[in-house]
Amino acid sequence: QVQLVESGGGLVQPGGSLRLSCAASTGSFFINAMGWYRQGPGQERELVAGLSSGGSTVYADSVKGRFTISRDSAKNTVHLQMNTLKPEDTAVYLCNADLRNQYGLVKKYWGQGTQVTVSS
Repeated sequence: QVQLVESGGGLVQPGGSLRLSCAASTGSFFINAMGWYRQGPGQERELVAGLSSGGSTVYADSVKGRFTISRDSAKNTVHLQMNTLKPEDTAVYLCNADLRNQYGLVKKYWGQGTQVTVSS
């Protein structure tokens, strides 16, 4: 059974930092990619950062230079280090995993989300 467990959200002042973590239990599936999305109030879900199994990364323009995605492959865990946080970073952050089965079919899985609030 696939399970994504997020941790690390909370309240931080503008300019501060937070580190999100997502631990994945993937059963018999293989990880194609993992990443973080976010959804602010009244906004659509958007990709924040992604990391492929080959090590390629992608970032939203709004977070480039401030956020860094990394992984601990041995623990099937992905981290998102968020620095110089801004009020507009306030959102629910959701962990995503693109998992591939033995037949090559890929499916997206989601965590429950963790709230990040940037406010003074």
